Amino acid sequence: MFISKRFIILLCIACILTSMGVLWSIFYVVGGLGLCALMVGLAIDLFSVYSNVAGIECKRELSERFSNGDVNVVKLHLTNLYDRDVDISIIDEIPVEYQDRHFLIKDSLDSGESKTIQYQLVPKERGVYKFEKVHVYVHSSMHLCERRFSFDYPTEVKVYPSFFYIRNMQLLSIENKHRECGIKLVRRLGSSMEFDQIKEYVPGDDFRKINWKASARRNQLMSNLFQDEQSQHIYSVIDKGRGMQHTFNKMSLLDYSINATLALSYMVIQHQDNAGLITFEKYIDSFIPAGKNIHQMEHILETLYKEKTSYIQSDYASLYELIRKKVNKRSLIIIYTTFDTNISMERELPFLRKLASSHVVLVVFFKDKELRQMAEKEPITKEDYFNQTIMQNFEFEKKMIVKNLQRYGIQSILTEPENLTVNVINKYIDLKARNVI
Repeated sequence: MFISKRFIILLCIACILTSMGVLWSIFYVVGGLGLCALMVGLAIDLFSVYSNVAGIECKRELSERFSNGDVNVVKLHLTNLYDRDVDISIIDEIPVEYQDRHFLIKDSLDSGESKTIQYQLVPKERGVYKFEKVHVYVHSSMHLCERRFSFDYPTEVKVYPSFFYIRNMQLLSIENKHRECGIKLVRRLGSSMEFDQIKEYVPGDDFRKINWKASARRNQLMSNLFQDEQSQHIYSVIDKGRGMQHTFNKMSLLDYSINATLALSYMVIQHQDNAGLITFEKYIDSFIPAGKNIHQMEHILETLYKEKTSYIQSDYASLYELIRKKVNKRSLIIIYTTFDTNISMERELPFLRKLASSHVVLVVFFKDKELRQMAEKEPITKEDYFNQTIMQNFEFEKKMIVKNLQRYGIQSILTEPENLTVNVINKYIDLKARNVI
């Protein structure tokens, strides 16, 4: 049993009235009657909440996996076994990673009613999240006390890289509505000449594609049929160095990159290309050869789920050596990294140029929205002018990095973290449309 705030307030008022009886005797009577009425009311309320042994039933329902950075729904199924309407307060012991010490849901249940209450959680880190007990507090008729029902449902949920974006693309692709995800539809320029099959020539076919040898054998005109070249190799390379631990909206750049990699890999396989994965820091941590079999996405998802960092400087020399030895076919290499200054970029530029000589290299790095807002803010004091100059210099450095990479034939994307997934997918589609890959 838990005494409510209402009971404590009424008890304090009764005690004050009784103490005022020292000055006016009438308050002895008023205070005494108030105390008696309060005790009787408490006894009635205790009977109202303890008259039913079962009282309330509650079950928690949630997914086996949570999607990192997305809204995940948790459902609580409640049943009122009392023969009266009740007001309830619910405290669910959500994972400690959320650091929410004020979680509280208030609602009411009619007599015999079953209701489903749901709330939303947005994880910001990958890993295993543990849910503990669910506490339901039933308020008495006059709200003088509460009865607690505790339901022990310890549950572990794995938080995986964002797979909700993939689900949305799967649903939208049925009706060809990728634009609702922000993905552009780009017309392909020219055509590749990958042979598909030989078919009978019909009026209107390109006469330049007539296969004269097959026509001679069949004694009728036959033409070659070509299709757009498929099965390019697309490697997502994630730099797990200490710079990727910067956070935006409470989520690290590393997790943004992992979410984008998962969505891009799905899109790559949907386009009949081969998706691969490389993660590195000082050494190469994981390497998944490019492929498009039915288990490729699951393999990539499980690998990304386990990725962690030791906050050290990344070694691009080891990345170059791995790609030189393991990736023999010309591929699109998408590198998620962070370059804050030209100096940091030029330190890795020799290895990027070597990669660009054999592959198409796309470097993805990030804008700092907070720095841009500070740079655009109207200065007032001398300190504001000083800070604004520094911020504008950082912005200029980012633009210079893009120009320097372009000078050496290296593609680049400078994007806000929240727009990373859409921008990378659009760039991939654009490169395919222009036959760059």
